[in-house]
Amino acid sequence: MFASARAIRNILKPLQNATKLRTNAQGVRHIRDVQSQRPPSNSQLVRQTKDLEPPDPTSTPSDLDAPLEFGQREAHVPTFNLAAHVNSSNTLQQLLSLGVDLHSIERRKGLGQFVLELEFDKNVKPVLTFLVDQGVSASDFGQIISKNPLLFKVDLDVLQTRVEYLKSKNFTDEARSRILTQNPYWLMFSTRRVDRRLGFFQKEFRLSGSELRLLATREPNVITYSMENLRKSIFTLREEMGFSGKELSHLVVKKPRLMMIPPDDLVERFSYIYNTMGLSHSAILQNPELLASREFRLRERHEFLQLLGRAQYDPKKDLYVAPKTIVLGNNFYFVRNVAKSDIQTFDLFLKTR
Repeated sequence: MFASARAIRNILKPLQNATKLRTNAQGVRHIRDVQSQRPPSNSQLVRQTKDLEPPDPTSTPSDLDAPLEFGQREAHVPTFNLAAHVNSSNTLQQLLSLGVDLHSIERRKGLGQFVLELEFDKNVKPVLTFLVDQGVSASDFGQIISKNPLLFKVDLDVLQTRVEYLKSKNFTDEARSRILTQNPYWLMFSTRRVDRRLGFFQKEFRLSGSELRLLATREPNVITYSMENLRKSIFTLREEMGFSGKELSHLVVKKPRLMMIPPDDLVERFSYIYNTMGLSHSAILQNPELLASREFRLRERHEFLQLLGRAQYDPKKDLYVAPKTIVLGNNFYFVRNVAKSDIQTFDLFLKTR
C-alpha cells in the first residue's frame, strides 16, 4: 500500500532539524595518505590512450604507436571555427549529416585543421565502409567520429590487422562491433599494446579466456584506460575494501567500469553501502551496481526507504527490497516500483531532509 503524504509529513516533522547522517570514511582512506591528487575523471577519456607502460624494445617507433595527444578542451570559444567553413566544405557537410559534433572536435588542439583537410571520398568514406563491414551501425558514425576523428589517419590495412587480432582471440562478431562502437580509441592501439593490456587483466585477476573477453566486451574503454588510474582503483578494491582475489575477479568481470571510478569515490560509496546500509561483501558482489552509483543517490533513496520502513535488504525477511533496485531507473520509477509510494511524497522528503 502506498504511504500517504500526510503520514510522511508527520514522520518528517521531528526530523527536520536533525543532523544529517554523515559517514566517516577517513579510517578507510588512511592507507592512501600518500596520495596527493585525485585521479582524473572519466571525462578525460579523450586522452585515455596514453600508455604508461615502458616501450617495447623490439617495436619500431611510429606515429600510430606513440601516445595519442588529442589536446585540451578549451572552455573559451575556439579560435578555429569549423562552422565558418561548412558552406565551402563538402566533407564538413557530410560529417554533419552523419551527426558529427564539429564543436567538440574543434575544441581539441589541431583536430579542427586536420578534419578540414580531409577529403570525404578519399579519406572518410573508406573508413566508414570498413566500420560497416565490422558490423558497426551507420547511426553510430556521428558518435565515433566525434570522439576520435584521428581514426581517418590510420591506414586501412593497419585497421584490418587490428580487427584480425580480435578475431584470433575469439571475439565474436557482436563483441567486435560493440568494442569498436563503444571505444573508438581501441583501433588506435597497436596489436602489441592491446595484447599487453589484455594480458595484464588476465594475469591480475586470473581470468579465463572467456572471462577476459566478457570483461573487454562489457566495458571496452577499460582496456585502453590509463594504467596508473587502473592500478589505483584496483588497489582500493582489493586492499581497502577487503575483497579477496576470487571475489575481486568476480566483481570486475561483472562490473568492469568500477576500475575506472576514482578511488575516493569508491571508498565513499563502499563505506555507505557497508556501514550504513549494512550490506556484506557477499551482497555487494551480487549487486555491484551499488558501487557504480553516486553516493548521494544511494543516500537519498536509502533514507527514503528507511522513512517508509522499507529499508529491508535481507531476502529472508518480510518487505524485502532487492539492493540493486535502489539505483535502477529515474526517481519516478524508484518511488512507484521500489518504495511503493508517490512522487509528491518523495519530493517533500527531499525538501525537508
